[in-house]
Amino acid sequence: VQLAESGGGSVQAGGSLTLSCTMSGSGFVFDDYAVGWIRQAPGKKREGVSCIDRTGATEYYAPSVKGRFTVYKDTAKNTLYLQMNNLDADDTAMYYCVALRARVGNWIRYNEVDVCRAEEDEGYWGQGTQVTVSS
Repeated sequence: VQLAESGGGSVQAGGSLTLSCTMSGSGFVFDDYAVGWIRQAPGKKREGVSCIDRTGATEYYAPSVKGRFTVYKDTAKNTLYLQMNNLDADDTAMYYCVALRARVGNWIRYNEVDVCRAEEDEGYWGQGTQVTVSS
């Protein structure tokens, strides 16, 4: 499974950005995966910021971004999005798209919280897209 992020960049505090992550692979079924965004800033602990379950019905947001970020998916395009509004300097980080295979047969293994808590050796990760917010 390949994950390709885009949409990062530099923005002033108070501004907005939308990140995209397009997923692909042999036999890949987008709706079998719980997906989300995890960020890593230098010197800070990795943080799962916004994640969504495989159906798209349930979302998780870290308290630090709740009310400012919106995560959503477009199944027809195999793409996950993160709309980020009212950005501040604390949002500066590398943002990674993450996917965990949530459905195996009739077994639902992972939900949106699991994605946001994923470790680097779990599931599939993109290469990251940098977001820099200047004050």
